[in-house]
Amino acid sequence: MIIAPERIPVAGPSITEREAELAAEAARTAWYANHYAYNARFERMMADYVGVKHAVSVPHATAALHLILAALGIGPGDEVIVPDVTWIASVAPVTYVGAEPVLVDILSDTWCIDPHAVEAAIGPKTKAILGVDLYGSMCDWQALQDIADRHGVHLIEDSAEALGSRYRGRRAGSFGRAAAFSFHGSKTVATGEGGMLVTDDDDLHQRVLCLRDHGRAPGDHRRFINQEIAFKYRMNGVTAALGVAQMERIDTLIAHKRAIFDWYRQRLGGLNGITLNAEPEGSENSFWMVTVVLDPALGLDKFSLMAEFDKRNIDTRPFFSPLSSMQAFADRPAAKRLVTPHDKGQAIARHGINLPSGYNMTEDKADIVAGALREILADKT
Repeated sequence: MIIAPERIPVAGPSITEREAELAAEAARTAWYANHYAYNARFERMMADYVGVKHAVSVPHATAALHLILAALGIGPGDEVIVPDVTWIASVAPVTYVGAEPVLVDILSDTWCIDPHAVEAAIGPKTKAILGVDLYGSMCDWQALQDIADRHGVHLIEDSAEALGSRYRGRRAGSFGRAAAFSFHGSKTVATGEGGMLVTDDDDLHQRVLCLRDHGRAPGDHRRFINQEIAFKYRMNGVTAALGVAQMERIDTLIAHKRAIFDWYRQRLGGLNGITLNAEPEGSENSFWMVTVVLDPALGLDKFSLMAEFDKRNIDTRPFFSPLSSMQAFADRPAAKRLVTPHDKGQAIARHGINLPSGYNMTEDKADIVAGALREILADKT
């Protein structure tokens, strides 16, 4: 049996002396009149990289999505169409504003929300479509925008997992009314926790600035006059400094992620019964997490596969489970009304895992992981 000589983690950041230097500098200097300096730098770097006018630093991507929905005025009685297969943080903010998520199927290649399922789900209560760029894959944003325009609903992008990906020449985060990014410790750019809201919409930007600071008008740092009851969603300066250091080498980070995927593709691309992350024509995938989906005929579900890797001292993650299958949505029949056992996402989620994709990956480690997968599958056939 192949056993890694030391545990291979599934994810992890790339942290250099530059991150430590800027974080320490922010801890010493990001106070008084300089309190927002690193946030402003981080925001400008993100806006310029994505190709939008505005970026707003927040504690996490969940907060960014919450602010987008609130700023768009989505609330009780409204519905937001979302993918059934995604991390719950993509969908939970819909419930925060009192609206109902409507879960629909995903595509079999990119694992992103299926535009045909979205079209079928549109109804009189629909106020928005929320697409998730899953594991670095890009949604079919042109199809989703056409649907949104045709029905007069908002389009929102959850690009938390896709920093650096492109669709038809445009970067992830530049689609819809606004988008959210995550800088969780597992993400392509990592600050431990943290998120960013990006948008080209001037009015939405101003509304978000008010909502994220307890309902104070943007720039009101002296009077403490609250226009409404809102939220506390601001990023601290040390976290922003980490983000600045990461964004200074964003191209190198993306190149490393793509290299990791290439190592796996070279070793596993011809293996029968598995599917790796897709990169359709017109798209460029930043491959946040290299993901493998097994043919159901192999008779190995994701948790069994993870257990086999664990025996070999290799850490993996399960493909996100359908939200409709979770206890968290047990009392939301309206959310699940369009989900069926025959949905593509049901089988994909049951048989997929994320392979080790952290920045400590090397070709030698990819050899071990790929060899372990081949060994596991050989034992099952």
